[in-house]
Amino acid sequence: MKQIEKIATAENFTAVNIGNLSELGEYVLQFGPEIKIPGKIFGGTALQTTGGEFSFQLFQPGTETGFLHSHKKHEELYFFLAGNGEFQVDGEIIPVKEGTVVRVAPEGIRAVRNNGDTPLIMLCVQYLADSFSTQDTLDGVILNTPVKWE
Repeated sequence: MKQIEKIATAENFTAVNIGNLSELGEYVLQFGPEIKIPGKIFGGTALQTTGGEFSFQLFQPGTETGFLHSHKKHEELYFFLAGNGEFQVDGEIIPVKEGTVVRVAPEGIRAVRNNGDTPLIMLCVQYLADSFSTQDTLDGVILNTPVKWE
């Protein structure tokens, strides 16, 4: 089974490599003895994230999540990076393809399927709902320090 490679870490950052997106199928997420999800990897623990989680998932043609789910507190953003498929939220079916982004509130009942003929690759970002305000857009600080690459 494929593992995330940690490539750099220091006090204020961590960097990892999950490999080529076409190799996501080599990952298997195990949710217990009975539930194994091929092609899915969570990365938050490897990156030591403190405010959110993310996962990559590869759906082979003709496959799907296999279950509906919702959340108690977390909103999710789904970024579709390759392929074609369908995303279902609260019974509504949305066609998805490379470049599609879907936001789902915690209570939204959701599932994904690949009804195309090439792998469907998805990045999901999960975070606490209602935790970002317009004031947060001013959080960044541009420093008056030149960038040096050497």
